[in-house]
Amino acid sequence: MKIAVAQINTTVGDFAGNADRIRRAIDAARVAGARLVVTPELALSGYPPEDLLLRDDFCDQCAAELMKLAPYCLDIAVVVGYPHREGRTRYNAAAVLRGGRIEAFYFKQRLPNYQVFDEKRYFDVGNRPCVFEVDGLKVGLTICEDLWFPEPAAQAKAAGAQLLLSINASPYHRTKLAERYQVMGARVKETKLPLLYVHWTGGQDELVFDGASFALDAEGMLAYQGETFLEAVDVVEVDGAKVRGPIAPPLTEEETVYRALMTGVRDYVEKNRFPGVLLGLSGGIDSALVLAVCVDALGADSVHAVMMPSAYTAPMSLEDAREMARIHGVKYTEIPIGPMFDAFRAQLADSFRGRAEDATEENLQARIRGTLLMALSNKFGSIVVTTGNKSEMATGYCTLYGDMAGGFAVIKDIVKTLVYRLSNWRNSKGRVIPQRVIDRPPSAELRPGQTDQDSLPPYEVLDAVVERYMERDMSPEQIAGMGYNLDAVRQVVRLIQVNEYKRRQAPPGIRITPRAFGKDWRYPITSGFRPKS
Repeated sequence: MKIAVAQINTTVGDFAGNADRIRRAIDAARVAGARLVVTPELALSGYPPEDLLLRDDFCDQCAAELMKLAPYCLDIAVVVGYPHREGRTRYNAAAVLRGGRIEAFYFKQRLPNYQVFDEKRYFDVGNRPCVFEVDGLKVGLTICEDLWFPEPAAQAKAAGAQLLLSINASPYHRTKLAERYQVMGARVKETKLPLLYVHWTGGQDELVFDGASFALDAEGMLAYQGETFLEAVDVVEVDGAKVRGPIAPPLTEEETVYRALMTGVRDYVEKNRFPGVLLGLSGGIDSALVLAVCVDALGADSVHAVMMPSAYTAPMSLEDAREMARIHGVKYTEIPIGPMFDAFRAQLADSFRGRAEDATEENLQARIRGTLLMALSNKFGSIVVTTGNKSEMATGYCTLYGDMAGGFAVIKDIVKTLVYRLSNWRNSKGRVIPQRVIDRPPSAELRPGQTDQDSLPPYEVLDAVVERYMERDMSPEQIAGMGYNLDAVRQVVRLIQVNEYKRRQAPPGIRITPRAFGKDWRYPITSGFRPKS
């Protein structure tokens, strides 16, 4: 039997548009001779709908669109994920459409409530298996988290399932695909049943979903592998315990992360109907990488780079910004900030009399640049994308209402060392970043001779501490015990703690790690807690 895997990109709340995408997948499946079409978790509503799920009208409009979709499924079985409402009760559900009607329902049994997940806030727990038959094959339907536990799979097998089917909306992070293989392999080993994992692809606010749907045969061997971060309707053939389908080649980690960034940018801009993006192009590596991602995601015509030099901007920064704009073919504007900076200092001279220049004047420059970018955004409608990385967000090496001003933070979850890796990878596919941008010491260029390492530990150390403290919840003593200087560890941890107020005001950005500053980082701003070290 042929099963069509509809690895599609839907939009939260766009019920009619999502249904059209599902219809196009059904059309492709018919042409390929498939007898069953499978869509991802909550495909019809988009994922995650968050508190929209608390609205009766949201759920009811989705249900109405499901009923319109049913007559399109006269000669083929289609699994559609959607939120099911019964009075005040909601279920994360999947419907089996066939013969022009809803033939069966399944309600998700395991509700994740960790990291970015809040499903217990919205859904009630299902308690029954759903096994349906297509051309003699009995399919056990499950939803995402269900198969991270043994019981739902065992329940489906006991109900007669010959194939485990899992529909998913599983947010991407750098190790997630390997975790899926491991867990799904355990379910196959326990049940001796083949398994088909159907996944969503696309971006929704901070989250990106990598596609990469796959199938394991009854021996646990990979029998089908979908493309990563690409929409597709793939056909998988099931013959008893045997499964076969196309196998996409594996990607390097750098290419996968880069595709994640492109997906996040493209879907945030296009789904929110912005005409394009604006960014401050400093001549440094962070803005160079963001420029490359935006151009690759949206096209050069949708990107406007703005260089705002000051007296402290190195000539090579100006030269490299011009060169990158030329290479990419984007609109490029230069607006010197010297006259504005002088005007601010003149107006503040009386108030600041007797005090030496310090970070105040540095931040003024960043805030002038932020104001200019936001003015251009207001006038032309493009969204400002910020260029700060995770290392800076962690330590507060960024300016509120300055370089943090904007609508979307492209590399907010990319530590500095990964910025270099991604930049080198992108250049390997075609040079877009001058080599000296990669080689030169990073600097904010807000005072003479400034470099990042004047006030921060080396990025190799800083990034390792951020990852261990912030993503793994390790204590400073544990981190130092891994060979890192205790004073450096203490410095980074202290900076993470005291800069929560900045991060709370930062724009959303693309999540690519198991824990990003955003939905899954919920630390109080006001706190007397300090780790012992």
